[in-house]
Amino acid sequence: MPAKKGTGLLMVWVEVPDEIEDEFNKWYNEEHIAERLGIPGVLSAARYEAVSSGPKMLAFYELESSAIMESTEYLKVRNNPSDWTKRMNPGDVGTVYIRNIYEMIHPTDLTDEISASPMAPALQIGRMDIPPEVEGEWNEWYNTVYVPNYEKVPGVIRGRRFKAVVGDPHYLTVYEFEHEGASQTEEWRRQQTIDPRNEAMRDAMLHVPGSPGIWKKTFELS
Repeated sequence: MPAKKGTGLLMVWVEVPDEIEDEFNKWYNEEHIAERLGIPGVLSAARYEAVSSGPKMLAFYELESSAIMESTEYLKVRNNPSDWTKRMNPGDVGTVYIRNIYEMIHPTDLTDEISASPMAPALQIGRMDIPPEVEGEWNEWYNTVYVPNYEKVPGVIRGRRFKAVVGDPHYLTVYEFEHEGASQTEEWRRQQTIDPRNEAMRDAMLHVPGSPGIWKKTFELS
């Protein structure tokens, strides 16, 4: 079975003016996603829309590794845009535009189960930095306590953590959900305080505006 997930991510958050949103969505769904999925090493892709927080639109690409973004095949496509792409390029038309590339840091190994898993119906995403003086302790806590406890909550498929290769902030957490309400439960809230280290480690996180946020899937090529 072809892999659906690897160790890299390309994440593009964008908001566009209302007057071009319909054409922008048409371009993304009819041309852009398919074009990117034709590049070797781009394994899966889907579009999501913010349920809480933002930015409104998120394009989520699963990559064999972050190195794909420097491949000859990727650069050939990116450097030879269609006329439609030139008109709808998110970096030009977006009122908000964030394009980050990540490499997975947790789990440390890509399991067969993760590799074969489809794009989730919903996501909760945190983007944050951490002061260097607590970074080692914080990463150990996040990987061994925080993510595993949330993975026990009904509706949570898994949690993965990434470090930015391109873009800021340095850290990204992606929780894959069966539905957009998975973190709006008593069981999820109970996990926030279940470990004595949680309060100090949570307080140390430096979230960017809009983090954490929840997105629901709106488009995926069948």
